[in-house]
Amino acid sequence: MSMTFFNPIYLDHTVRNALDEDLGGAGDITTLATIPAGTRATAAMALRKPGVVAGIPVAEAAFRLIDRDLKFEALAEDGAHMSGNRMLVARISGDARSILTAERVALNYICRLSGIATMTAKYVALVAHTNAKICCTRKTTPGLRPLEKYAVRCGGAMNHRFGLDDAILIKDNHVAVCGGVKPALRAAKAAAGHLVKIEIEVDTLNQLREVLEEGADVCLLDNMNLDQIREAVKIAAGRVKLEASGGINIETVKAIAETGVDLISSGALTHSAPILDVGLDIEIV
Repeated sequence: MSMTFFNPIYLDHTVRNALDEDLGGAGDITTLATIPAGTRATAAMALRKPGVVAGIPVAEAAFRLIDRDLKFEALAEDGAHMSGNRMLVARISGDARSILTAERVALNYICRLSGIATMTAKYVALVAHTNAKICCTRKTTPGLRPLEKYAVRCGGAMNHRFGLDDAILIKDNHVAVCGGVKPALRAAKAAAGHLVKIEIEVDTLNQLREVLEEGADVCLLDNMNLDQIREAVKIAAGRVKLEASGGINIETVKAIAETGVDLISSGALTHSAPILDVGLDIEIV
């Protein structure tokens, strides 16, 4: 995966804020007290459990922002499925104080993002025999959405919209306020530019029929059971892309994919992914 996916200003700003939070006003008083100035060291960063690595350049940014003279050698690429006895991710060498000061922020990012990538890869593997694509949602950690959506990509899935401003997604409450599916779609079409896609959420098969009559780019089937989703696929017959969503988890995703839907979105990819254990150890020469 390429970090050109990011706005570099966002990346440095986000990591800088995390470092500022950790350092506070006095800095790393433990390291300053115990490590003599000028001490040199080399540290190895490695996965402690098998998984999909994500966030290596984010970790690198943490070290770089603390000390531009540190040497950060990436030993793996984001998106790599790693297993074995010694799953080295990176080696960092230079001023020992700088390495120890940046360590926790760097690890926080790579543990979190690798956890998301690892969980995502499990979902993707479960639906690989179908045409369904896994995608994430906006249920992300505030301030970390671009990073977490990047981790989803590292795990082999797709991104849903990044925010409220890059696509129209008419939810059930929009429909309720507008007075129905058709009025909501008509209003959206009147306001949308020619490059803006329109998706609408439906709770019933009758609402899906209304969408087909009025037209939309994507129809989100919200919390429908397997029988309803199968029937929706038959009714739509390829006239609109269908996205299944609502309470989807690792136990249910395979059966949902086998109904024939085009997309499956799950907030669990980001809001419920456990971290992947990644550690940093000083290499003793």
